Amino acid sequence: MAVYKYTAVTPSGQEVEETITGNSLSEVQDRIKEKGYFVIDVTETVEKKSAGESLSFGKGVKTKDLSILCKQMGTLLKAGVPLSSALDILYRQTENKSLKEALGDVYAEVQKGSQISGVMKEHPKVFPELMVNMTESGEMTGNLDNVMERLAVHYEKEAKIESRITGAMIYPIVLSVVAITVVVFLLVVVMPTFIGMFEGAGMDLPLPTRILIGISNALRDFWYLFILGAVGLGFLFNRFVNTETGRYRFDALKFKIPIVKSSMDKIVTARFTRTLGSLLSSGIPLMDSLEMTGKVVGNAVIEEKIETVTSEVEKGETLGKSLKRNPTFGPMIVSMIEIGEESGNLDGMLDKSADFYERELEDAIDRMIRLLEPLMIVVMAIVIGFIVVSMALPMFDMFQTI
Repeated sequence: MAVYKYTAVTPSGQEVEETITGNSLSEVQDRIKEKGYFVIDVTETVEKKSAGESLSFGKGVKTKDLSILCKQMGTLLKAGVPLSSALDILYRQTENKSLKEALGDVYAEVQKGSQISGVMKEHPKVFPELMVNMTESGEMTGNLDNVMERLAVHYEKEAKIESRITGAMIYPIVLSVVAITVVVFLLVVVMPTFIGMFEGAGMDLPLPTRILIGISNALRDFWYLFILGAVGLGFLFNRFVNTETGRYRFDALKFKIPIVKSSMDKIVTARFTRTLGSLLSSGIPLMDSLEMTGKVVGNAVIEEKIETVTSEVEKGETLGKSLKRNPTFGPMIVSMIEIGEESGNLDGMLDKSADFYERELEDAIDRMIRLLEPLMIVVMAIVIGFIVVSMALPMFDMFQTI
């Protein structure tokens, strides 16, 4: 999909200069003529890439980009801008390369009369299933502008959760890197000096010192094996987690780690309530909404439980009673769902629950960081302390001998 700049004359005799996207020059010329314009000149424009874009790898689209896209489209549609014009505006303003290419395709197909949701389905790596289904619902009900605003709020909240999780991981990762760097420096650079001194003294070394010397020699002589081992373990772990069994076991483990458990509970609950509430408010049936929510929640254990709940709801059971019989979330959320079902305002109750759990999640992440900081400092102090003591013990023996 390329961008073309053309000059043409309208039926009223006015000369216009506009841009249009298309797969070929002939296609673009035909589409301009369909408007009743007399074509004077058509040229393909070459967009300059920024340094960041030139160095980008992969075709990922961030949640924040989706939030901005939905918000802008909702605003344009609310203002009465036709869908095709709104897509053209968004295409020209979007900076993300993958999203821009997909929007160009969507715009071209919508110009031909295709449904926007149908074209979005052809770009699963750019437009999530949740967004496609809610867009389709908005088209069917003629409420696409409100659906887009709803999606904007949903992805904005999701981006906030992702940002909090990423921010929480920065400190432990940085501290771990610093700790490993310090330990390797002590063993590879500092320790050999003491080894020469100890060997020259010809004394019997304590067990901790012998262990430390063995580790130091292994690191200096076989450092490449340690690097290969670390890369190999990372590769095997990634392969294992990407299998169905591995992903399930890893997701189950997240709920058993004491420090992480509380945050994980709130993450999946916030995602479940926010996603299900968004789908229901867009007019998507409960069964379909539950099915999609299970895929979006991001945890294999919870997804399996939601599948069980979905099958029971399909048989005529209420959502609240099914969740109570299959413990998936806390009793508070189950009570809120039951109240929502009884009052006929399930989507509203789910939204309120999502807001509550997102605030709780922020507190849980803050507590997790406060617990991780002293824990990692203690572990780092123990490791470095062991190294220092192991080097100091023979020196004390030497002083006593003297």
